[in-house]
Amino acid sequence: MLVRLLYASRATDTSLAAIEAILLQSRQHNPECGITGILCYGGGIFLQAIEGGRMAVSELYGHIQKDVRHKDVMLLHYEEITERRFGGWTMGQVNMAKINASILLKYAEKPELNPYSVSGQVSLALLEELMATACIIGRA
Repeated sequence: MLVRLLYASRATDTSLAAIEAILLQSRQHNPECGITGILCYGGGIFLQAIEGGRMAVSELYGHIQKDVRHKDVMLLHYEEITERRFGGWTMGQVNMAKINASILLKYAEKPELNPYSVSGQVSLALLEELMATACIIGRA
């Protein structure tokens, strides 16, 4: 049973080193658990989609909720899926500071990442557009 989970959180440490540490840990841990996904960050906010087996995704989300590097963790969307949408990445990344503002304006009131102010479906659509426009790096 494959599932996709989308959540938002605020970073407790917005330094590049902290972001890189999260990505490194994800890329080391996720393959053994069958987890794939994308992490977007900008303005101190994370937007992450994770895909994999139901138990593995649930356990990872539980860990994220307790992780001191995240605060205000909010579940945005959860669904059973027939296939992975972000299967090419153990943890792809998007630096929202480098994204064309028009992409963000397509999905939000202002050209900034704020998944707390839009629906989970809108956040998922944004991730899919970022993938389609080759904004995701860190393919592994």
